[in-house]
Amino acid sequence: MPINSERADILSASRLRALLGVMAVALVFSFNIFSQTSGVRPSRPSHRTTSPVAELPDSIPLGPTGVELPAMVVEDSISALPSEPPVIIPVDSVMITDARTLETKYRFNPDPTRAVWMSALFPGLGQLYNRRYWKLPIVVGAFMGLGYATSWNNMMLRDYTTAYSDIMDNDPTTDSYKDFFAPGVNIDDIDPTYLTNLLRSRKNFYRRNRDLCIICMVGVYLIAMVDAYVDAQLAHFDISPGLSVDVAPAIMPTSSRSLSSRPAVGLQWAFNF
Repeated sequence: MPINSERADILSASRLRALLGVMAVALVFSFNIFSQTSGVRPSRPSHRTTSPVAELPDSIPLGPTGVELPAMVVEDSISALPSEPPVIIPVDSVMITDARTLETKYRFNPDPTRAVWMSALFPGLGQLYNRRYWKLPIVVGAFMGLGYATSWNNMMLRDYTTAYSDIMDNDPTTDSYKDFFAPGVNIDDIDPTYLTNLLRSRKNFYRRNRDLCIICMVGVYLIAMVDAYVDAQLAHFDISPGLSVDVAPAIMPTSSRSLSSRPAVGLQWAFNF
């Protein structure tokens, strides 16, 4: 059977060559066996340079639904429709706030040092700075009254000093002391010693009153300064009715350790502030 074996070898060799040829053709001409159109090579999608999200517009146009508007990319803002222009409503009223609300927001806090300097500059100015207006007439009235008293006592002192000098010089041409008596009084009937002592005592009396008025003016000046300082320092001191003192009886133990010692009875004070 040598002829049959050679024929089988030839057939297997021809089949192998045919299979290799088909594989070579498939490698050279690639095609899709599932495609309906033969000979059309599928196209590869182009490379995207940017992300699909970056190509989307960053704003959404406002308008009625169902109307096709051209897509456009604008800045990050929302604009109103042209058919509805903005309406400006003017404000023609002023809000009225309760005075008590404003008082709680702002509380006047005077400076004690400034109050003292203002009172030293002019008496009563420190009281005005502390907003204690009712004290201003007291300070001004005290200075006006003391100033008038000082001026009047000084005038009387000057007259009596001149009269006392005239009666002591033994010069008959200088007789200003006669002006203190009525026109019908005879000066020769008055004892000269008594008249001299009277003029001297009156002169000392008006000098003393003038000096007291000057001292009182200085005292009022200092008191106004102290009052301005204390008033500014205690501007926010609590003087509400909650400040009170409670007094009650109490039994207090003694310090003695003996058994015969008894507790003491007294009063207990409690300050509420």
